[in-house]
Amino acid sequence: MMEIVLTIALSLYILAILLALYRIIRGPSMPDRVVALDMIGVNLISAVAVFSVALSTHAFLEVILIVGILAFISTIALARFVERGEIVEHDSDR
Repeated sequence: MMEIVLTIALSLYILAILLALYRIIRGPSMPDRVVALDMIGVNLISAVAVFSVALSTHAFLEVILIVGILAFISTIALARFVERGEIVEHDSDR
């Protein structure tokens, strides 16, 4: 029974990631694309956690942490790019 629930959960996470990928490709604006990219990061973290439970292992916990950190940093960088048009502020701009 638990295997069926985990398989359904993984299938739904894959569907959510594919829908977010569609939003990245066809998104009407840049903020929509940033939100979709963040959604992919969150769903990927959740899918890896469910996969880890399905395999009954703790080996993927480091992967979850790394993907979470990368998703957070990329969301901040893209949000800053959308807001200001640049990611890193130059010394001459101050």
